[in-house]
Amino acid sequence: MEKEYDVLIVGSGVAGLYAALNFEPQVRVLMITKREQTVCNSMLAQGGVAAVVDTEHDDYRLHIADTLIAGGYQNDLHALQILVTEGPKDVLRIMEHMDVDFDRVGEQVQMTLEGGHSRRRILHHKDSTGREMTEKLYAAVKKLPNVTLIEHTQLSRLTPVPGGFWATLLQDGDIRQVACSYCLLCTGGIGRVYPYTTNSAIATGDGIALAYELGARIKNLHYVQFHPTAFAADEGRERFLISEAVRGEGAKLLNAAGEAFMTRYDERGELAPRDVVSRCIIEEAQRQGSEKFYLDIRYKGEAFIKDRFPMIYARCLEEGVDMTKDLIPVFPCQHYLMGGIDVGLFSNTTVDRLYAAGECAHTGVHGLNRLASNSLLEALVFSRRATYDIARRMRHEPSGVTAPPPAVDASGKPLPPGIRTRIRGIMQKAWFVKPDYAAAREGLQIADDILRDLHTGGYALSADYVEANSLATVCKIIMEELLEEEKQGDPRMADNR
Repeated sequence: MEKEYDVLIVGSGVAGLYAALNFEPQVRVLMITKREQTVCNSMLAQGGVAAVVDTEHDDYRLHIADTLIAGGYQNDLHALQILVTEGPKDVLRIMEHMDVDFDRVGEQVQMTLEGGHSRRRILHHKDSTGREMTEKLYAAVKKLPNVTLIEHTQLSRLTPVPGGFWATLLQDGDIRQVACSYCLLCTGGIGRVYPYTTNSAIATGDGIALAYELGARIKNLHYVQFHPTAFAADEGRERFLISEAVRGEGAKLLNAAGEAFMTRYDERGELAPRDVVSRCIIEEAQRQGSEKFYLDIRYKGEAFIKDRFPMIYARCLEEGVDMTKDLIPVFPCQHYLMGGIDVGLFSNTTVDRLYAAGECAHTGVHGLNRLASNSLLEALVFSRRATYDIARRMRHEPSGVTAPPPAVDASGKPLPPGIRTRIRGIMQKAWFVKPDYAAAREGLQIADDILRDLHTGGYALSADYVEANSLATVCKIIMEELLEEEKQGDPRMADNR
């Protein structure tokens, strides 16, 4: 590892990888990931990537309209127009030049339908699209001589200095410091702030907390999406997803009595947006007095199910459920973040030389609720746009950090147990599908107390400390936003049809 780079990319999901692929060969890039490269939310994305590549049967305006409806019209229209009009070129580029394999019927790319979409516009690789994209982009990045990719390396601090930043890294327990002229945060979501999530182990909100401590604007962090159909496991923190595409292919949601119920609440039935379906499940649970819910796709037949959803089929079998013969137990679960580090149209934050892309960033394209399969598209478009702005600045502004690295004292006592459990309890009580504002007031006080202790308790700088601080910071911000929302009125109560 060198001492100085032009760009530090933090995170190696689709956003980070695609950014690395868009820099010119002379740009020196360091990409770090705090676990193995394969541990990221991008790897878990099942459904696909939404893009208007078939203009004969689809239209950009329809994609925009569907996204606005799903987002409760709280979307940033300019950013959304960029997403929808520029995105298809990025999708075609990774397909044609980076060997990303989307399912086909003959020579024709196969499109599927998911909740909230008015057209079949979801390109997919079986039910593991994120894995296919991540692996192919990673293979392309490994060929780049200007990119250094290091695993098991965590960004613990980012110190602004003239000309860029000094980054304090934790690498296999050791502290390293590197300088960079620009930093692009692609650190993913916040799922591990909840007791149950579909997110990977890295999703602790590190980039968001770090940007917040630097003074970056954080926006709509309480815009959390709860996916209606996570597998209802009896135990375990990480829940695997039963993709939106399963309902897109005709699966029915059933209550504890085995009855289809969605049209009782919404005329769109199983294909209503995710937030609507989640709320309908909670209302039906209250009506029935049971949290037992199921997906039924058995009528599609064994051959179709095994071919279309091989990964989901295999994971269900591991849990003792044969989805060709059995009902799939499901229940809402934390899934995705629509808010985050507020960025401009080129992924620039309010902190000079700091950029953010992917799930940790708030571009405004999603509004209150992400339309299915728009996330991978957002990662491609806005990570690429970040590289454009950085390249522009590198051409016209002097680069290079001249200030010495800051002193770092990593010594201290170990963290006491139970901090994460307390934070997760706050989140589940205050904000799960429907907000509980009284619980948010109580939770904010607890989160403040935890942060005060973390900052003054003399704890050692470690990976555990960084993640605990990130989770507590995320919790505090969300509680504050929920209480502000209580004053202003809950926009989720508006009809998003």
